Amino acid sequence: MQLVPITAVCPTCGSADVVYSCNPHCCFNHVCGACRTSFQLGTRILGKEIPPIEDAPEEYDTAFPTAPCAGCGDTLVFQVEGTDDLWCASCRSVLQLEYTQVQAYSK
Repeated sequence: MQLVPITAVCPTCGSADVVYSCNPHCCFNHVCGACRTSFQLGTRILGKEIPPIEDAPEEYDTAFPTAPCAGCGDTLVFQVEGTDDLWCASCRSVLQLEYTQVQAYSK
């Protein structure tokens, strides 16, 4: 099982051109490069287990979309390759991505 960066798509236009516009210790604001919708990413605990993951990353590249773990608040949250499930490397929670505070761009 491989861990990859979170894949986020714009909740307004569906574009994968999503940029994380802040740092994880401030907020989780993301912006769509295609339509300029802004939104925040969060997570919720799914309450299921996945097999142990060997060699879990100890850092997260904040150039990719990121979200806080709903269990422990850490940002070491990765997507399980080939699924929509997220996994926290800190507390080992299996998570689901949530979109909040969606604000479509208006001129």
